[in-house]
Amino acid sequence: MDYFMVVISVLATLILPTSWGSQLPNFILLFADDLGFGDLGSYGHPSSETPNLDKLAAEGLRFTDFYSTSPVCSPSRAALLTGRYQTRSGVYPGVFYPGSRGGLPLNETTIAEVLKPLGYATAMVGKWHLGVGKDRMYLPTRQGFDHYLGVPYSHDQGPCHNLTCFPPNIKCFGYCDVGVVTVPLMANETIKQQPVSFPDLEEKYRDFATQFISSSARRTQPFFLYYPSHYAGLGAAGRSLRGRFGDALMEFDSTVGALIQALQDSGVHNNTFIFFTADNGPELMRRARGGNSGLLKCGKGTTYDGGMREPTIAYWPGRIRPGVTHELSSTLDVLPTIAAMAGATLPRVPLDGVDMRDILFSHGPSKRKAIFYYPTDPSEKYGLFAVRVGKYKAHYYTRGAAHSDTTPDQDCHMISFLKAHDPPLLFDLEADPAENYNLATPDHPEYRPVLELIEAQKVQFERGMVFGQSQVAKGSDPTLQPCCNPDCTPKPTCCTCS
Repeated sequence: MDYFMVVISVLATLILPTSWGSQLPNFILLFADDLGFGDLGSYGHPSSETPNLDKLAAEGLRFTDFYSTSPVCSPSRAALLTGRYQTRSGVYPGVFYPGSRGGLPLNETTIAEVLKPLGYATAMVGKWHLGVGKDRMYLPTRQGFDHYLGVPYSHDQGPCHNLTCFPPNIKCFGYCDVGVVTVPLMANETIKQQPVSFPDLEEKYRDFATQFISSSARRTQPFFLYYPSHYAGLGAAGRSLRGRFGDALMEFDSTVGALIQALQDSGVHNNTFIFFTADNGPELMRRARGGNSGLLKCGKGTTYDGGMREPTIAYWPGRIRPGVTHELSSTLDVLPTIAAMAGATLPRVPLDGVDMRDILFSHGPSKRKAIFYYPTDPSEKYGLFAVRVGKYKAHYYTRGAAHSDTTPDQDCHMISFLKAHDPPLLFDLEADPAENYNLATPDHPEYRPVLELIEAQKVQFERGMVFGQSQVAKGSDPTLQPCCNPDCTPKPTCCTCS
């Protein structure tokens, strides 16, 4: 009888997507910006008000060991959408800027492009940050998305002096770029507003996303909605217990509630897989106005776990049983998992992701054996900064970052320069998630086999890694910056429209 049940379980993971019913499943991919492991109520924050995300966590599967591939935006987004490390696609070092010549290469295959041949409607709303380029060649509409509303790069990649981020007239906080155009809001490939109005941005996103869900459902067309969020908004100003960051997080959470309601109103709630995670850890330099890493060490810009380990939730009513998983998983695994659910053909290129269906539907083991940590500026000279196998993580190099300045931990700061470790530092992330107690010392010779196992994984991985041409290293051209009045002078100040 036990053997029979094992066979049935294996067949269940291999069965064709028609087992979901007569319709293909819908997919909603929520990708938060600069969110820390300790930022959600369901992950232990005492004053964050995220009732809708917490409900998804309670009724879905909550991950404790899920990782982004990079501690900064552009590379982590490239890896999510392609299932390939940013080193393969060339989205390194660092991030794209308004006038970047490069972008996510058009020969890379995104989740949207995987689903399009099956008849999916595809839409993206929010922060793209994978390039604009000449003649808008790198925008989402050129990467498999039928519809796009959003900001093509980060909200602080433009002059923010005297811009209102929060109502009634609270100015944007922190550092922003100068000498470039103000941040635009784009619909498909057209600039709708420049500078974007941050206080009502989330409302625009919510309306766009819910209308896309409703219209797709009316046509009985399966859909894929990718929603990488920004944090700014009118709807929750002054309402949370956590200040401005808490207000923005609360408003994003209310959009999640609106999406769920749209699914229910459209009759497709039970046929929709929702996956929530984030691009990288919190920007600690913003102090209490930024995110929180919880127990984890450091944050954005670093390869400590606070920079790359993310709160993650999978939700599908009637399909995914509520619970918590401690299995290793990565943003790389999203594309092959969605492709398997839809019965789509995988891209014919080396993929770094694995299918997560065993975790999602059986609370079973992960096919992923290791997590590999690249810095913001990966290179073949230095290779991986850290590797995790099982519960153990080895650091071959460590370095702080400006994004993680201001915390009491000096290891996080920008002035904590590159350090090589031989033997590597070794931490037990189950007993010591804050990476405080190095096990690779003469007092602990019993850990030598662990280091040898991790080293073997590192060597095997790096042997198979082929670095693509760096897209960020192509540099910038001021004439490529998005401008709603392309023939106006003097730039960039004349690039304004409402």
